[in-house]
Amino acid sequence: MRLKISTVILLCLSALRLSAQDINCKVQVLTPAIQSSDKQRYVEMEKAIFEFVNNTKWTADIIQINERIEMNIVINIKEQLGQDDYKATAQIQCNRPIFGTSYNSTLFNFIDEEWTFRYIMNQPLEYNENETRSNLTSLLAYYINISIGLDYDSFSKLGGTPYYQKARSIVNLCQGQAGKGWKAFDGTRNRFVLVDNLLDNSFKGLREAYYLYHRLGLDVFSQNNENGRAEIADCIPILQKIGKDKPNSMLLNVFFTAKVDELVNIFSRAIPSEKARVAQTLSEIDPTNNSKYQQILKSNE
Repeated sequence: MRLKISTVILLCLSALRLSAQDINCKVQVLTPAIQSSDKQRYVEMEKAIFEFVNNTKWTADIIQINERIEMNIVINIKEQLGQDDYKATAQIQCNRPIFGTSYNSTLFNFIDEEWTFRYIMNQPLEYNENETRSNLTSLLAYYINISIGLDYDSFSKLGGTPYYQKARSIVNLCQGQAGKGWKAFDGTRNRFVLVDNLLDNSFKGLREAYYLYHRLGLDVFSQNNENGRAEIADCIPILQKIGKDKPNSMLLNVFFTAKVDELVNIFSRAIPSEKARVAQTLSEIDPTNNSKYQQILKSNE
């Protein structure tokens, strides 16, 4: 009997691992601009998106519960264009746990201003990699693949490539969509441009910096602060070169939007000479956040 029970337990655990979710995502649908008594529609929308994102198997890997990629998606409905059509903005964030700590580092924090989609109550959200069934599932799948790619890049050099390729396939399939953001001429900071940057060899160094920064830098902080900080400092010349070669690029902006506060915190604890050098260099690469980098110099820690 003991053998049979053990066998059943092993089979159950195996099944749980195989069906484990890849994503642990919080979803919010906000409607401050919508004057409507039909609030249940948006409650159902939030639930449907949550279940779609969290219950879909996005990778071929077996991912343990504690390894799931942490995401937040906040959809702010700006306008109801028709019975089932909506115009919104969406903030997509993904985080990465840091080894030996309870700290989560932000990998991606982006606001997409061009979300137009159709949602029909009680109709399940369906997705197929080889066709576009709805702009909503395409938008969600695109950003999930981008987030997985960044997570994998942070654990192994260029590990996220297969997921960026999936995101590019979604972009290609959506070229005929009415919604903006899928085409090269829709602006300089859109879904087309982001995945194009990620798969462009010109940005290979920046993607490798994600690995150096996280795996060799942040992940060793709990064991040795100085070594971890030194590895992150070694990433700065890489970012500087990208800034010179590709000034005002979207991918560099995405990196600093996610990392500016973290960088300030890390180097506020450095020695004075390193503080001065790092603050000056970061201000040159990312002048928009110059005032934040000056906080590195003001810290007495």
